[in-house]
Amino acid sequence: MDRPNILYLHSHDTGRYVQPYGYAVPAPNLQRLAEQGVIFRQAFCTNPTCSASRASLLTGQWPHNSGMTGLAHRGWGLNDYGHHVVRTLGRNGYYTALCGVQHVASHQEPGVRKTIGYDDIVGESTEHQGELDEMAAAFLHDAPRQPFFLSVGFGDTHRDFREPGPQENPNYCRPPDPIPDTPETRRDMAGFMAEARVLDARMGRVLDALEETGLAENTLVICTTDHGIAFPRMKCNLYDAGIAVMLIMRGPGGFTGGRAVDALVSQVDIFPTLCALLGIDPPDWLQGVSFMPVMRGEAEEVREELFAEVNYHAAYEPMRCVRTKRWKYIRRFDDRGRPVLPNCDDSPTKQLWMDCGWVQMPLPREELFDLTFDPHEANSLMDDPRGEEALADMRERLDRWMRETNDPLLSGPVPAPAGGRANDPDGVSPREEPRVL
Repeated sequence: MDRPNILYLHSHDTGRYVQPYGYAVPAPNLQRLAEQGVIFRQAFCTNPTCSASRASLLTGQWPHNSGMTGLAHRGWGLNDYGHHVVRTLGRNGYYTALCGVQHVASHQEPGVRKTIGYDDIVGESTEHQGELDEMAAAFLHDAPRQPFFLSVGFGDTHRDFREPGPQENPNYCRPPDPIPDTPETRRDMAGFMAEARVLDARMGRVLDALEETGLAENTLVICTTDHGIAFPRMKCNLYDAGIAVMLIMRGPGGFTGGRAVDALVSQVDIFPTLCALLGIDPPDWLQGVSFMPVMRGEAEEVREELFAEVNYHAAYEPMRCVRTKRWKYIRRFDDRGRPVLPNCDDSPTKQLWMDCGWVQMPLPREELFDLTFDPHEANSLMDDPRGEEALADMRERLDRWMRETNDPLLSGPVPAPAGGRANDPDGVSPREEPRVL
C-alpha cells in the first residue's frame, strides 16, 4: 500500500463537548467521521494550554522537554523545530502544508514556514478564519501527487463566543459539569454550542472535499483539539475536564468501522503511532508510545498511566498530574493555595464564580481522586484511609516520571525564555497587560 495522506484537523478549546461523545452539542460531520472511523474515549492532552498541547502532539515530547512551557505568542518556542513531525514526514517523501492555526511558532515571526518546516502555507492569518475550510478544500482539489500532510487548524470554540442562534436557545442548554445551572451559565454554554456548530460545518467542508477528490480512501484523518473548554476548572486545569480531548481517526491502518477504543491514549503518542503505521524509523527524541498494537488487536492497552503538566499560561502556575484508569493524582508546586484567575478566560461563568468568592476557594498542594466513584473529581481522598495505598503508588509514579524526563521543577521554578511575557498570578484577567519576565 502506498503511504497514506494525512489530514490533521484540529480546534481550540473543544474538549470532548461534541455529539460523538454523547453531549447535546450537535456535530453531524464529526459524528459521521466517528461512525466511519475510530473514536478514542480515553484520549488526553499533555498540557491543557494551547501551545504546549500542540507541541507535544507534533514533537512526541513532553512540554518541559520540547521547550514549549508557555504560549508561542508570548515568547515561547520549541527547543528544536527539527523535532516537528513535518520535518520527519518531509524526509520520508511527504509534501507538508499548513492551513490556519498552528500555535507552536509566533505568527508575528517572519518566515514561519521556514521555522517550522512546512513546504507550503495555504492560509495562516487568523483574520481569514471564515475562509480556512475553503482554502483547505482548494488545496485538496489540487493536491500534489506525492503523499501529503495537511494541517488545518480552526479557532472556533475559542473565546470570545459568537451569539447563539435560534438552534442554541439557552433555555434548553445544560452547562458542563462542574458548572452550576444558572441563566448566565446556560447562555454561556449556548455560545459554545454556536461555536461548535460552525466548527463542525467547517470541518465538514474539508471532509467533503476529501470525498469529492477521491482522496478519502487513502487519507488518514486525525481530528482532535488542544484541551478542555474555556470554563472555570476546565481549560488550564489538570482535572479530566481540562486534559480530556476528542480524538477521532479514520483511514488506513485499521482506523475504520465505527469502533470505540477505551485504551488510555495521550496526544504524545500520535507521532510514534504515525511512525509505526507508515513504516518510518521513530526519531530518538520521541517520548510517547505507539498505540498501533491496540488498533491491530494485539493489546488492550499500551500504557498504564499518562501524565500532564501546566507551567505558564497567561500566568505561571506550576503543577503536574498522573492518571491511571482508576486514579488521578495532582501536585501543585507553589504555595498560593488559591486559583490563578488570569489562567481562566473571561466569561459570564467566570464572573459568576468570582462574584461568589472563587478567589478565596482553597486549592490544596496535592489531590487524589478515585475516578470510578468520583469521575468529576470533587472529593479528594488525600486524608482518607481508602486512598492511602493509591496515594503512595501515584506519588511514586509521578516522581519517577519527573526524574526520568529531567523535569526542571525538580530544581526549582520553570525558567521562562528571554523576553517571555506573563501575567501577575495575583491578577484577575488574562487581558491585563503581561510583564516581560
